[in-house]
Formats: sequence, C-alpha cells, structure tokens
Amino acid sequence: MKRIIYSITTILLFSVYGLTAQQTMTLEQCREMALENNKQMAIAAKTSEKASTDVKAYRANYFPKFSLTGNYLFSDSESKLTLPGGYLPTFVPGPDGTLVPNILTTLPSGEQVFKEYAYMPDTEFRFKLNNSYTAGIKAEQPLFMGGKIAAAYEMAKIGHELAELNGDLTRSEVLVLTDEAYWTYVKVCELHKVARQYKGVVNELLRNVQSGHEVGMVQRNNVLKVQVKLNEAELQLRKAENAIRLARMNLCHIVGLPLTTEITLPDSFETPDAITVFQADITKRPEYAMLDKQVALKQQQTRLVRSEFLPSVGVAAMYNYMHGLKMNDKPMFDNSSFAAVISVNIPLFQWGEGRNKIRSARTEQKITELKQADANEKMELELMKSINDVDEATLEVALTQNSLIEAEENLKTHKDMYETGMATLVDYLEAQTAWQKAGSDCVNANAALRLSLTKHKKAAGEL
Repeated sequence: MKRIIYSITTILLFSVYGLTAQQTMTLEQCREMALENNKQMAIAAKTSEKASTDVKAYRANYFPKFSLTGNYLFSDSESKLTLPGGYLPTFVPGPDGTLVPNILTTLPSGEQVFKEYAYMPDTEFRFKLNNSYTAGIKAEQPLFMGGKIAAAYEMAKIGHELAELNGDLTRSEVLVLTDEAYWTYVKVCELHKVARQYKGVVNELLRNVQSGHEVGMVQRNNVLKVQVKLNEAELQLRKAENAIRLARMNLCHIVGLPLTTEITLPDSFETPDAITVFQADITKRPEYAMLDKQVALKQQQTRLVRSEFLPSVGVAAMYNYMHGLKMNDKPMFDNSSFAAVISVNIPLFQWGEGRNKIRSARTEQKITELKQADANEKMELELMKSINDVDEATLEVALTQNSLIEAEENLKTHKDMYETGMATLVDYLEAQTAWQKAGSDCVNANAALRLSLTKHKKAAGEL
C-alpha cells in the first residue's frame, strides 16, 4: 500500500513540476505577451478608461439638469376645531344703499336690541394629513460660474491625455524590462556554452596529464594543478546552469507564462545588421508631453481657484403638484403650480482669501514649470548618455571579438607548444583561462550592446 501511495505521489509531482510546455519564442513574441499580460499595462488601460468617463461627466455640467421630486405622508392622526355658534345681529339697506344695523331700540344701558336675529349653530372642522403628497419636476441651468465649469472640463481632458501618455510610458518601460529579461536569458545560455567548452578543454588536458603521470612523464603536482582548474570549471558550469534556470523563470514571469515553462530562444548574439543612433531629440518621449500637460493642468487649476471668487448666475424652473390636508374629508389643496428662479451670487469680501489662494495656485504653476525645465535637461543628458553607451558597447563588442580570436589562437599555440615540451603546464593553463575569460567578455559585451540599443530607443522616444 505504501508503495502504491508513493507511486501516485510521484506521478502527481511529476505532472505538476516535470511536465512543462516547450515553447520557442522570439523577442517580438515575448514583447507582445508581456504587453498583454503585464499588470501595469492593465492598470494604465483602466486609468485611461476612467479618465475618459471623467471627461464625459464634466462635459455634462454644460447642460441643464432635470430632477423629479416627491413627498408622501401617511398619518392616522386627526385634528378637530369647533367654532361656537350663537345669535347674530341683522342689517338692512339704508337710504344710501349701505347696510345699517336693524335696530329696534337702544336700552338705557346703551345695549342695542335688534328687530331680528340670525342664529348660527356650532361648526366643527376636522383636519386630516393622511394620503398627502407633492410631486414636481425641476430644471437647473448654470449661466455663468466664473469659468469653473470650463476649467474643470479642460482639466478632465488634460487628465485623459495624461492617462494615455502614461500608458505609452508604461508600454516603453515594459518593453525595456522584457528586453532585459530576454537578452539576459540569451547571455546566460551563451555563458553556459562557454563554461561547458572550457570544462571540455580542461577535461581533455586532465586526461592527457593523468596519462603522462601514469607513465612517469608528468609529476603529480601538475595533475593536481589541472584538477583544481577542473573543479573551478565545474563550479562555473553549475553557476551557469542555475543562472539559466533563474533567467528563464524571470522571463516567464514577465511574459505571463507559468514559471516552469521551458522556453527556448532562437536568437544568438549575432552582430546587428545596422546600429541606428537617433538624434538628440526628446520631444518624442511620452515624459516630455506629460510634463507639458502637467503645466497646462496647473494653469487650469489656477482658473478653477479664481472662479470660486467670481460672480455666479444660475436659473431654475419648477413645476409642482400638491394634494393633501383634508378638511371634513375634502382636500384643501389639489392643484399645480409653476415657478422660475434666478440665482445670483457675488462675493464681496473674504479678508484676502481669494487673492492668496490664487497667488498660491500661480506659485504651484511656476514650480511645475521649473520641474519641467529640470526634467527636460535630465532627459537630454539621459539621451546623450545612451548614445555614448551604444558607441562604447559597439566598440567593446568589436574589441572583445578580436580578443576572443586572439585568445583562441593563443590557446592553440600554447597547446602545441605544451605538447612538444616548449611551454610549461602553467602557461597552458593561463592560456585556457584567458580564452575562457575572452569568451565570457564577448558574451557580456554583446548583451550590453543589445540592452544599450533598447535603452537608447526609449531615451529617444522610439520604443
């Protein structure tokens, strides 16, 4: 039973960690996958989408707003009011047509006695509020808000443009990151080849030295020297294998593949057909346009602050219907009405608040302009540095390739001289070490050239 469980566990582990997809990917394919799967690109896209909806929202402030209002009241309470009745005096028409009291006589006490009296009984009033409601529609239209609506709308549009430019910047940064991971993977694969070749050369030398030692032609000390070099070669090969594993996992992480995916790259460090160096122009970079938009954003923000202390004018129209307040079970209100309102607000005195806020906003605008000038100079320096890096990397590739050719010739010469007894073992080992170092330097120089080209394109706004 234990053997069965062990076998099943082994199969499952092999399925998870051992079965990995084999994919051959070019640099362009890695770039496309990185752009599709990168989280920062997704965030930039959502930010641009949000900014687009903000523009539509602020544009709606130019148009009138309509709203429905309604209130409903249900209450079982009832209020009562009784007007007391009694006898009321009467009046008759006088000679001039006016009504005069219908007096019979006047008592000595001064009280008047009318010929006729009218009798009014007590009157009861019942008030109810249940099932009372109001309903209406209202339209509001700003006429002049001191430029607040226009400034807010322009700020929203600039924010949308900034979001799109940030997407372009994120895209170039993702491409640089992808190129770094890609060419690093190529570099460690090439270094692995160099380490394997070096180990093969040292292995061959060790076999020859051991054979010479067995027949008494080589001292034991020489065998130990070669064995030390072989140990160093094995360590370098192990480091190269680990570096390949990490570089492959890093590339898988960037392009959005499982970390256990086996990726093979068709590219090698062949000399590029043409190396293009762009002119010292930073205006194509998204950062340059973003700085311009930030200055424009501060200008609109100054307008927005100023609008808070300018007059504002608005108009509103309302149409309402009211039903409720029943008296003796008959509604007292059952009609509709129309009303229009013009609202004017003119700020008069705020103890310098408006002037100081506007001055503060203008100061922020000046600070942004100074930051823009400083950032532009830094981008120009970065572009010039990238041009120098490409030039130096190109020269380093040519020099390391020549050094590798010379090291190969030197190794061949020392091998022949050692085999004929004209060179010592130490000289031969030094020639092997120099050849291995020349090969590694050549690989590193080629990787640096590819990365410098990518960074130069980004610095010139061409990526």
